[in-house]
Amino acid sequence: MRLFCLCLLVVWAAVRPAVGADTPIITYEERFLPTVSRGGMVVSQEKLASEVGAEILRQGGNAVDAAVATGFALAVTLPQAGNLAGGGFMLVYLRDEDKTIAIDYREEAPSAAHPQIFINDDGSVDEKRGRYSHQAVAVPGTVLGFVHALNKYGTMTLEQVIAPSIRLAAEGITVTYALEASLASREAFLKRNPEAAKTFFKEDGSLYRKGEVFTQLDLANTLRQIALGGERVFYTGPLAQKIVAEMERNNGLISADDLAMYRVVEREPLVADFLGHRVITMPPPSSGGVHLFQMLNMLEELKIGGVPQNSAQYYHYLVEVMRQAYADRSKYLGDPDFVDVPVETLTSQETAKQLVALISESKARRSQDVAPTRLLPKESYDTTHFSVIDDAGNIVSNTYTLNFSYGSGIVVEGTGMLLNNQMDDFSAAPGVPNGYGLIGSEANQIEPGKRPLSSMTPVIVQLKDGSMLATGSPGGSTIITVVLQTVLNVLQHEMNISAATNAPRIHHQWLPDEVLVENGISPDTVELLEKMGHHVMYRGRTLGSTQSIRLSQGFFYGASDPRRPGAAVAGVD
Repeated sequence: MRLFCLCLLVVWAAVRPAVGADTPIITYEERFLPTVSRGGMVVSQEKLASEVGAEILRQGGNAVDAAVATGFALAVTLPQAGNLAGGGFMLVYLRDEDKTIAIDYREEAPSAAHPQIFINDDGSVDEKRGRYSHQAVAVPGTVLGFVHALNKYGTMTLEQVIAPSIRLAAEGITVTYALEASLASREAFLKRNPEAAKTFFKEDGSLYRKGEVFTQLDLANTLRQIALGGERVFYTGPLAQKIVAEMERNNGLISADDLAMYRVVEREPLVADFLGHRVITMPPPSSGGVHLFQMLNMLEELKIGGVPQNSAQYYHYLVEVMRQAYADRSKYLGDPDFVDVPVETLTSQETAKQLVALISESKARRSQDVAPTRLLPKESYDTTHFSVIDDAGNIVSNTYTLNFSYGSGIVVEGTGMLLNNQMDDFSAAPGVPNGYGLIGSEANQIEPGKRPLSSMTPVIVQLKDGSMLATGSPGGSTIITVVLQTVLNVLQHEMNISAATNAPRIHHQWLPDEVLVENGISPDTVELLEKMGHHVMYRGRTLGSTQSIRLSQGFFYGASDPRRPGAAVAGVD
């Protein structure tokens, strides 16, 4: 698999209906079937947000318009992950220009931050302060990221795309079982902060129940201000003043200058060929793209296509390439504006050959014996992803987050807006795991203006048959391996997008040295893996929540992962 760092891509197989392609491709050879539409599609982790995006497409908006509308809607309907004060990554493919843009709107460390900020006098890491205090909040990027994408690549106004979200917040949404359960699971956490308690619970402090109407009037007013004043309101205007006041009252780090100086960065996407398909994803400070390509390279060297899918041998090889990739992540990955990330080396075929030579066909390695590659001459389960493709073939694949579920649990007074806790995605100290057990090094240490390393992996694929695929997932440290398996299921095993989504998953991240498996992996397979020396653990929960669309011969095939409640496909016909 060869890697290309290109911004302009020539599409070698046009996205157009095949001659005579009058009906969608629906076969009954697989147990899981996708949702089909003909005029565009939005797939997200929450039904109302998907419908908001689809309605924008019906109004004549393009994929970017619909994506931005969906992102703002998720801030209302999926508060544990949708956000205004978080950050993320967006891939935008413009069909007419044959061009893919990687938009980095990841959060930044405030100017008052420094490498020792969460280190106690005795040298230990103050995890509570680094995850749950006002000092855990990094400078948000979501609002500017969305406005930047809309202004540069969209066709509609900010007022038009935010209007549905304002209505949902002001008039209220009907509480689903999923939202009720989410709020119930974080009740004690959210009630530590008086403004969060006021925002997410009734006046008497009780929980909203299924079927009741949940209004967010402060958030509606915040959205109105953004709709009218754009990013200026958030970064230098009234909302910025409220954020800074919140920081000053609570010993936080973000200053007025930090907000005013925040910028979105357009980066060159990572592009590589795998089995004749062209895979496009985010470069650093996302670690996802680098290690997705590294693992695909190694699997190609291992000739994974000749290994029966879901066999013990297949999972053994997956574990071993995952083990190596996460070892390398711990040492080499960081913000490319601050450190030299060896992207070309880590994703080269020569490196893959050397690494594959260290893998036994029948015996597991121990992670303590697997070092980061010798160079040749954190994130939350409640991150969220959405994918959009319009009827012209434009695509958006977007992953964004507050980090932990409901972020820091802190709501800025009078705004209804949750703050992130992304400072935990830095390495507080070399070798000390973050909230998801990921180890980091000096490459990801805290520095003013630096963006923390992320596992978020939005992906767009141009398949060799001319079809297109957009996918991505939440899941903290599991994101990269979840996306890997979804891509393999489509490209290597030729599964439809629904079957690829529903297939059972595994995960390994170097440390801790354990293989996480979902229910659905055969006990016989697990036994064989254990005989090879793998330490297998049933996780007690699922891995990831992909939101995927495949465009083929003029039809849109969508799959919203059933692993999270409330997710939905919204098609346009």
